[in-house]
Amino acid sequence: MKKTNRIRKHKTIRKTIVGTKDRPRLAVYRSGQHISVQIIDDSKGVTILSAADYKETGSKLQKAYNVGKNVAKGAAKAKITTVVFDRGGFLYKGRVAELAKGAREGGLKF
Repeated sequence: MKKTNRIRKHKTIRKTIVGTKDRPRLAVYRSGQHISVQIIDDSKGVTILSAADYKETGSKLQKAYNVGKNVAKGAAKAKITTVVFDRGGFLYKGRVAELAKGAREGGLKF
């Protein structure tokens, strides 16, 4: 039930959020143990870059923050400064908020 509710929320969000070449979509996925993020150009249907916490150490919140910082570094190398944040149907709190905080502190604007 929780998963179907999240997927329904995500579909509603995706009706309005679209990533373009100038402003790609920062898509977040959170599982029970891990968190991953992708920067996607929806006009081409291409993932520009991705990051996950599989090799990170620390608490889940610290891992999420580090993933946000890492994706911001990769985006800077790819000359991406502005993105559209897609929380994937997850609530904007906890690990999702920490990831966003890390990405903002790393230099991404959304």
